[in-house]
Amino acid sequence: MEEYKCCVDLHTHTLVTQHAYSTLCEYIAYAKTHGIVMFATTDHGPGIFDKVVPQHFGNLKVVPRLPEGVAVLRGIEANLFEDGSLGIESRYLKKLDIVLAGFHPNLKPTNADEHTRIVLQAIKSGLVDVITHPGNPQYPVDYEAVLECAKAYNVAIEINSSSSINTRYGSFDNCVKIAKLVKKIGNTISLGTDAHIVYYMGNFEGAFKVMREAELDFSHVINQSPLKVLDFLESRGHPCIESMREFFEHGA
Repeated sequence: MEEYKCCVDLHTHTLVTQHAYSTLCEYIAYAKTHGIVMFATTDHGPGIFDKVVPQHFGNLKVVPRLPEGVAVLRGIEANLFEDGSLGIESRYLKKLDIVLAGFHPNLKPTNADEHTRIVLQAIKSGLVDVITHPGNPQYPVDYEAVLECAKAYNVAIEINSSSSINTRYGSFDNCVKIAKLVKKIGNTISLGTDAHIVYYMGNFEGAFKVMREAELDFSHVINQSPLKVLDFLESRGHPCIESMREFFEHGA
């Protein structure tokens, strides 16, 4: 059985997400002592019950690139809306290092055809780097159509380590189906803990369980290394983060 290891967490929430419980500085300190060399801070965007304002994401530029020797990607988990938009102006999104997007309670569930249309539109927008927790049973989609589109537009599909464990109960079988399709289609995978408290950061056991069940090898996963994450983001058109690239290329 392949042993999975991951030192990059691409989906975390701070106190800015009002149903989360840790500060950004607490995440940095925890990462430094628990083998996480890079993480993305991806608080929920406007549109759900958290009252975050767009200006929060515009001001993430004040977050240092490598505080305490930990690489921090400035990001967002945006919400999908009925018209395929993300609930925040593109001028804010284009300043970020990574943009995640997924279904959340701002959108009333309807049917798989409608959900599929919405997520395909978001993928084709060019603004989204990662589609989060696509196995959510409340928002069924045509998995093959979504994964084919994501492959064509170089958008990563998330295996979420909180689904069926802390939230979105009933996701596991759907996530395994998605992971099996990844093998067929050749998608890029992003692993995220979806941590809402610092102690869950780096806990990928839920995601690894899905991967083992689907017999999915780690070659599909960008979290293999921070440099692979940076390569993926640059392939998506994000500017090179020179300080991070230099830091990791010199053996940090």
